[in-house]
Amino acid sequence: MTDQPESRILIVDDIEENLMVLTDTLEAEGFHPLQAMSGERAVQIAAAARPDLILLDIKMPGMDGYETINALKARPETADIPVIFISALGQIDDKVKGFRAGAVDYVSKPFQKEEVVARVGTHLRLRSALRAVELERAKSDRLLLNILPEAVASELKEKGQSEPVYHAEASALFADIVGFTQKAALLSPKEVVAELNEIFTGFDAITARSGCERIKTIGDAYFAVCGIPRPESDHAFVLARAAQDMIAWLAERNSSGARTWEVRVGIHSGDAMAGIVGTCKYLYDVFGDTVNVASRMESASLPMRVNVSRATADRLGGRLPLEPRGPLEVKGKGVMEMYFLA
Repeated sequence: MTDQPESRILIVDDIEENLMVLTDTLEAEGFHPLQAMSGERAVQIAAAARPDLILLDIKMPGMDGYETINALKARPETADIPVIFISALGQIDDKVKGFRAGAVDYVSKPFQKEEVVARVGTHLRLRSALRAVELERAKSDRLLLNILPEAVASELKEKGQSEPVYHAEASALFADIVGFTQKAALLSPKEVVAELNEIFTGFDAITARSGCERIKTIGDAYFAVCGIPRPESDHAFVLARAAQDMIAWLAERNSSGARTWEVRVGIHSGDAMAGIVGTCKYLYDVFGDTVNVASRMESASLPMRVNVSRATADRLGGRLPLEPRGPLEVKGKGVMEMYFLA
């Protein structure tokens, strides 16, 4: 018996006796045969039933086997179904023409039952192995997208590397949980991770919805950007609104959650470099003075407030209400003007 008991095989032949012999043979091996007596009908059945393999006669009235396989390959829903030609045509040119049309194998009439069963089983196992590889590739792709932006992941897959990119205009955001170390000391490790996971998952949803990009989390700090890696002409405004949504989301969570948390948020705008760091464990990161100043804006902020630099405020163009804070000393940068989003 076959190790592919659920496999559906579409048999296409205009001679009823051939259909019956092949059907009985495949049923005896545990397959589930389907039948079609014309190429036109075969295309219809294949599109509806999506068989795992097709046994296709070449010499038929109406659409012959070559025309039938061309029609199958032209349709997305049937293009990947493997086809084995079965025909009394024995010339090498006929076989070559069949393989060029897309057939995976060729059995000559009069056929031996054992040969048909063996070839069917072989190609079903190959198809199963290919599907397994495709599933693993899809898993790898999803994993890659969890750690890299889509455009960067695509470049890495296509070229095997990703070049660092200079971005003349972007905005960077840092959000830090207030008093996290002290509060975390009162919780179990499992509870700490669960709280961070829920908060940062909420921030991720806001970031993605806004068209921004979460770069990484650093302990209880959250780092996101807008305008990187995808250009965004209104990056400061988009990121500022995302920051407001983060504050609002956390406030709503606090109103019904068992534990309450507060964050300080800071934003700065300017130029930056972005690229992949490392080769064993990929990390997409953003570098430059814009990132450093954004971190300083967060440190100078207050709980549940968004603190923005003058550079970010200028790019907002008066579209969001601001609360001037006056010139303040910034570590490593001297005196800088900054504003709260009101």
